[in-house]
Order: sequence, then structure tokens, then C-alpha cells
Amino acid sequence: MSTIQVPNPTDPELAQRLVLDLLDPDLRGHALAELRKKREMFPDLAPLLWHSFGTIIVLLQEIIVVYPVLSPPTLSLLASSRVCNALALLQCVASHPETRSHFLKAHIPLYLCSFLENTSKTRPFEYLRLTSLGVIGALVKAEGTEVINFLLQYEFVPLCLHAMAVGSELSKTVATFIIEKIVLDDAGLGYICATADRFFAVGTALAGMVTSMDDKPSPRLLKHIIHCYLRITDNPRGLEALQTCLPTTLIDGTFNNLTKDDPTMQQWLQELLVKVRSGKMGGLPPPVHGHMPRV
Repeated sequence: MSTIQVPNPTDPELAQRLVLDLLDPDLRGHALAELRKKREMFPDLAPLLWHSFGTIIVLLQEIIVVYPVLSPPTLSLLASSRVCNALALLQCVASHPETRSHFLKAHIPLYLCSFLENTSKTRPFEYLRLTSLGVIGALVKAEGTEVINFLLQYEFVPLCLHAMAVGSELSKTVATFIIEKIVLDDAGLGYICATADRFFAVGTALAGMVTSMDDKPSPRLLKHIIHCYLRITDNPRGLEALQTCLPTTLIDGTFNNLTKDDPTMQQWLQELLVKVRSGKMGGLPPPVHGHMPRV
């Protein structure tokens, strides 16, 4: 009696077949879902996606096709799931060291701006917002100057602040993580503290999330927020501003229960409070003139 051969899910040929299926409109939906589900099994999936003929164009088409239903917001959950499958594959390309630079030079993150600008809080749009933020989050994990300069140049900071205002807790967390990575870079910190308007926008977004934690505490989100504030104190203008606008609940012990089990968060909060109260910066300050880089 013959045995049935079960396909090996890590077989590189399976990835190649699925990528080829993306070119067939009748097979594309299934291929998108399968590739997203199995993407962690294929370490070379990103180069395969980038270098195979027509694949990136197909993924961009999947994104563009939903633009008409963004305004007015009529995106269905099924359509949202499909475009999020395509975004997940682009995230794979964004996170891979061999393809990340190509991804930026092709300006592909700009295709996500419309998804990050939307104001709808319905499930299809929140799913789209979170997955788009995941692509940007994958980029900033590399901590490269090229990535930060791109995000500053093309105004991704306001897009992240918008997501922090309208998104779910998870979207807020990813968006704040991106802002955290931006301010940890000298150019990013200088950019945010260069003008009162930019600092006010970032400060308002951070303070708004601190206030929202009165009803829905989130240790992970709070940790990102505290680290952002602490980094801002490394800039003379930022430190001076925080002496008058740091949320009271960060000072009066309101979040002691959230920080008690995380020594790093406790340390960051203590350092933040000491620096704000003393008005003194630690180490050499970065430049305060961080203007937006030019093309």
C-alpha cells in the first residue's frame, strides 16, 4: 500500500511555487495567505519576493486596489485581511538586511501613508493600521541612519502620532515604539526638538496616552512612553520644556504598580524625574538643530 507524501512546509520549492502563484489572479489570494502564514519558515523569503519577476508589483497592486474604499470608509473585513497579507510580506522585505535598503530606495513605505492617515476605528481599518505600523516597525528595528532619515524626510512622525491618537492599544504601542526608535537617533531627537510645533505635537501625543492609562493601564506602552521622555531630556530644549509639561501622573507615583515588576522601567522613570527636577542633562547633548534632511 503506497503512502501519501505530505509536502514539507519548510521546502524552499514550496515558497517558490507560492511566490509564482502570486502572478495568477485566481491563485493569488490563497498564495498571499499561505506565504503570510509560513513566512517564518522561509529565511530567504524576502530576497525571493524582491528579486522574483513581478512580485513586488503584484503586492503593490494589492495595496492600491483598496484606496477607493478608504474614503468614505467602506473597506470590508475580507478585503482588509487580503491587503494585510500583502503588507505582511512587505514587512518581511523591510526587515531583511539584504532587501531593506532596496525597499527604502524604491520608496515603498509611501504606499502605506493612506492607511496610516485614516481615522476609522472599525476592525478592518484598525487591522490595516496595525499591519502598516508593523512594516515601519520592522524598518526601525534595524536602527540605521538611512531608515531614520527616510522617516523624517517623508513625515512619518505625524502619521505615527495620528496612530497614537486614534489606534487601539496595540497600534498605540507599535506607533510609540517607532517614535522611541526615532528619538533614540540623534537626527530624530534634533528634528523633534527643533521647533515648538514639533515638540508640542509629540508631547501632546505622549501625554494623551499617559492620561488614557488611568482607565486602561499598559506596562508595555508605558515603558515606551517613559523611554521617549527620558531621551527627550538629552536635548536642552526638550529638557526645558518637560520641566513644565511632564504629566503629573508620572511624578506622583500613580504608576508604581505598573513599574514595580520592571527594573529597567523603574530606572528610566527615576532618571527622568531626577533630570527634570534638576534641569541637568547627562552626557554630551546631541545637536538641537535637527532639520529635516533634504532629498
